[in-house]
Amino acid sequence: MNFLGYILLILTTCGLPAVYLFDLGQVWYYVLGALFIVLNIFPSLTRKSTKRLTGLNDGNTLLIAFQIALIPDILLLIAAIILYHDDPARVWIFVAIAYTAELIVFWNGIIRVYILSKQLGIKRKFLGLLCGMIPIANLFVLHYILIVTRREAEEEDYKNKLNATRSEDEICKTRYPVLMVHGVFFRDFRFFNYWGRIPGELIRNGCTVYYGNQMSAQSVETCGAEIAAKIKEIIDTTGCEKVNVIAHSKGGLDTRYAISCLGMAPYVASLTTVNTPHRGCKFADYLLNQASESLKQSVAKKYNTALKLAGDKDPDFIKAVTDLTATRCEELNKIMPDSPEVYYQSVGSCAYHAVGGRFPLNFSYHLVKHFDGKNDGLVAQPSMVWGENFTFFEPVGYRGITHGDMIDLNRENVDGFDVREKYVEIVSDLKAKGF
Repeated sequence: MNFLGYILLILTTCGLPAVYLFDLGQVWYYVLGALFIVLNIFPSLTRKSTKRLTGLNDGNTLLIAFQIALIPDILLLIAAIILYHDDPARVWIFVAIAYTAELIVFWNGIIRVYILSKQLGIKRKFLGLLCGMIPIANLFVLHYILIVTRREAEEEDYKNKLNATRSEDEICKTRYPVLMVHGVFFRDFRFFNYWGRIPGELIRNGCTVYYGNQMSAQSVETCGAEIAAKIKEIIDTTGCEKVNVIAHSKGGLDTRYAISCLGMAPYVASLTTVNTPHRGCKFADYLLNQASESLKQSVAKKYNTALKLAGDKDPDFIKAVTDLTATRCEELNKIMPDSPEVYYQSVGSCAYHAVGGRFPLNFSYHLVKHFDGKNDGLVAQPSMVWGENFTFFEPVGYRGITHGDMIDLNRENVDGFDVREKYVEIVSDLKAKGF
């Protein structure tokens, strides 16, 4: 139905100036004008699974029609100049009608996608505004915007329909609830979920989700104690007996400490660590060894001040970073043996290039690669491996999958990698295993 929308929009957008140019009669003004108005309200002639996606798809249809209509409009302009070279007023009136029609279609489309798209983001929208007045460049930027928004409409519509068809199956309704444990320097905020769109996807498929809410910057021991307290709280409140833990980055170390050293093994059915530096990061050893004490304290003071504002009661930047070093993780692994009562598995990913990650991952990628090898911007592949099963997501295309991508931190759809569906698969597998 989108294709029919394109054709009709192009015909009406170019038809209105053509009627004037060739003097086809007043009735055609009414017919094409009425159709032009209707198509600018319902351009794609089809509905998506939500109003937002329908509007986004409509905006995409309008912008594609605008681009294509430029070609016949240019040809009509050439015809107008040839036919009415001795009547410039008629040519200018034609130009005014054609320009107005194109302008309506363009702004109708661009406003819709700017308001409704979640994937464009501020940077891409700003780029579109910046290049909007630059000839040729604006067409390239518009084409890029169309690629992003069209894919968003199609992917999100498919996901909504997929969830609708399997909603009754509750494929993520595990025997025990899922506790999601965040990594270092982030918190579980009410209005900005550390895990992006992942928890919502799990809940839609039957999962019961809780959050670790431990301090973002403290030692493994301190954060592990907070995780242990959270596990007890969930069990005491719900009577669920055990929990399945999914932990990202340092959260995996915090949870392992709670299980091995704080008696939580009987209350944890499974632990899935995601891009966790189980064997530490050699580049962290290097940075701490090379930096002067005054520099470390200066940086720590700034971070600790910011983290207190973010909700940490007693943040300690130095302790948090130290527990991520390869040296310290070797010591921790000696006192954190796996419990036979818990099913352990791990998940990892890697990036191909620094440009694939947002700051600071684009800065740290080469440093980690130098010391640790293949990595996700922060953690090397060998350090991620833990437990009975390890799943490694190889890079897709040029970009790869970064440390932040694995928790949907930027709410960004990555080509060839649906992070939300990966977590659905992980949790549905836990359900199949009886957890």
